[in-house]
Amino acid sequence: MFAALITGRHQVDLVEFPDPTPADRGVVVDIALCGICGTDIHAYQSGQPYNPAICGHEWAGTVSAVGREVKDFSEGDRVVVAVAPACGRCAPCRAGQSDRCMVSFMSALGRDPLAPPHGGFASRIAVAAERVVRTHPGLSDAQAAQVEPTTVAFHAVRRSGLRLGDVAVVQGAGPIGLGTMQWVRAAGAGVVVVIEPNEQRRSLAVSLGAHHAVEPGAPADALVKELTHGLGADIVYECVGRPFAVQSAVDLARRGGSMCLIGLADENAPISPGAWLIKEIAVTSALAYTNEEFDMAMGMIADGRFRTEPLHSSTIGLDGLDAALADLAGGQSVQTKVLVDPRL
Repeated sequence: MFAALITGRHQVDLVEFPDPTPADRGVVVDIALCGICGTDIHAYQSGQPYNPAICGHEWAGTVSAVGREVKDFSEGDRVVVAVAPACGRCAPCRAGQSDRCMVSFMSALGRDPLAPPHGGFASRIAVAAERVVRTHPGLSDAQAAQVEPTTVAFHAVRRSGLRLGDVAVVQGAGPIGLGTMQWVRAAGAGVVVVIEPNEQRRSLAVSLGAHHAVEPGAPADALVKELTHGLGADIVYECVGRPFAVQSAVDLARRGGSMCLIGLADENAPISPGAWLIKEIAVTSALAYTNEEFDMAMGMIADGRFRTEPLHSSTIGLDGLDAALADLAGGQSVQTKVLVDPRL
C-alpha cells in the first residue's frame, strides 16, 4: 500500500507501507476522501519537519477491520476521523478541565500511542478506535470529509464570545475562513464582513451569507469604518495564517473589541503592543476542537445550517496531490477545498 507524504519543501513522495492491521483497541478504515488542510500547504511551502501522522488529517471512510477489544464499531460502519474523547484521568481532566485533556491534545497532534506512520492520503489507515466517530447517516462522503475543518471553525466561534448583533470581520476566505463565517452567521452576528484578495472567493463568501466581502488594505479599512461609524469591528477572526494578519486583525477591531486567532502562522508575527493595550483588546485562540463538538457540527451540516458543498471545489487522486499543493501554495489558486480520493 502507498501513502503520500510531504517529505520536504515542495516535495511529495509516495511511500510504500505494509497493509495496516488493527491494534487490539484499533480499527482499520478504508478511506473514501481526505481533504487538503492549510497545515499541509504550510508544510509543503516551508519543508519544515512534519509529523507524518497528520499529513492528511481530514478523512472519512468505512471501517474494514476491528481489533479484538473493540465493541463500538463493526466492519462496514462509516466513520470520520476526530480527536480522542477526554480521558478523565490526566491532570487537566482531574482538575475539571476536560476540554484541555492531554490524551485528546496528543491525538490532535498525531502523537497518541496508536498514531499511524502516515496520514489520510492513503487507501487505508489504522488508528485507535477512539479516534473515529460514526458518520451522521444524512452526510455524503464529501460532506463527511469536511467535518474536521468544519468543527475547527465551530470550536473557534464557540470560544470567541461572539454576541448577538456584533459586527464581525473574518480575515481570509479559505476553507476555515468560509467555515468561520458561516458559524458566525449562525451564532447571530448582525453584520459579517469577509476580507479576501481573491475575487472568486469573495463571491463565494457572499453566496454563503456574508453581508460584505472586500479586498484587504484600504478598501477593508474604509468599509469597516463606514459600517461601524468609525468605531471598528466588535470582533475580528484571523483565518489567514500569515504573520502580518495578526496585527491587521487588531487594527480593524474597536476599542474594547476582541480578536480570535485561528490561522496558524509558521513564523513569529510583528505586532504593536501599544495598540493592543490602548484598545484593551480581548484575545481568544482556537486549536482543533473537542470530540463532543463533532456530533454537534455533523448535525448542523446534515440539517443544512452549515453548507459544505460550495466549499468543495475539486477531487483528485493521490497522483495529483503534488500539483494540487503547488497550486494552493502559490497564492493565486481558484480552488477552495480539494479532496483526495485514493481510489482514483
